Amino acid sequence: MRRILSCVLGAGAVAAAALSPACAQDGYPNRPIKIAIPYPAGGLVDTVTRVLGDRLSRALGQQIILESRPGANGSVAAASVARAEPDGYTLMMITEGHAVNPSVFGKLTYDSIKDFTPIGFVGKSPMLLTVHPSIPARTVAEYIKLAKEKPDSLTYGSIGYGSASHLAGEVFRVRAGIATRHVPFRGGAPALNDLLAGHLNSMFITPIIGLQHFQSGALAPLAIAATERFELLPNIPTMAEAGFPLEAAYWFGLVAPAGIPDTAQRKLEAALAQVLAEPETRSRLAQMGAVVTPMNAGEFGKFIASELTTWSKFIQDNNIKAE
Repeated sequence: MRRILSCVLGAGAVAAAALSPACAQDGYPNRPIKIAIPYPAGGLVDTVTRVLGDRLSRALGQQIILESRPGANGSVAAASVARAEPDGYTLMMITEGHAVNPSVFGKLTYDSIKDFTPIGFVGKSPMLLTVHPSIPARTVAEYIKLAKEKPDSLTYGSIGYGSASHLAGEVFRVRAGIATRHVPFRGGAPALNDLLAGHLNSMFITPIIGLQHFQSGALAPLAIAATERFELLPNIPTMAEAGFPLEAAYWFGLVAPAGIPDTAQRKLEAALAQVLAEPETRSRLAQMGAVVTPMNAGEFGKFIASELTTWSKFIQDNNIKAE
């Protein structure tokens, strides 16, 4: 009570209109919280964020508003969030693109580390190397052999420069010593449509996106880039089992603008941890092909820094740039 009185009285004649940030945070959150989504509606990042937003709303007792701000592999949304008021009411679901964009797109209007406060890591969604049935390869070894026999003839698609699907294709190309051509798209839907139509030869896609197409024979999965087989596709080997060890996945995590109040940061971190521990949340995300692997704010911050270092070196070594 003494602290509340000091906040009100210390503000003088304008106390009722403008409490200090520390005082205002005593009741955090007391209004809706916005989460920026850096990719188009209907995609994996969007659906994962919607599931988490619904549960975070319950945990925090406030409405969660989702705002789609696609463009430049997430850098459009990141630039907006970096400039937002650091009051804990603007968040962003970042992906691997957050750690890749500085190297792929060159100078950005924000710093991927300094301009953001980590809240927590959510999880990953591993990808499968997939081909159109017209490609005469049903194993990773056969695909590599075909690519070496016909350099520059095979294409692989992605949802855009710097995306997980792009980088998975690049890592695979470099390690396998093959010459394949990258075809970027603005989003997963148009890329998948071209793969299904046979205009693309191959692509790294998530299991859930490909599941029905694998079952119908419209697409042929070669191997999953994960340490374990996917539960709903038990007959598809891992890349390691296929003789070519490779892990590739989309990942997700929440951040806020740099400088948010400690109270807000702690409440958001605790709420996210609570939500990710709920069996219902884990089950819903698993149905989307996302594996929950939580990290606290400190661990997530170190993870982002590590990803920046790793991808910066790979991108520089292999001269990967957005065109």
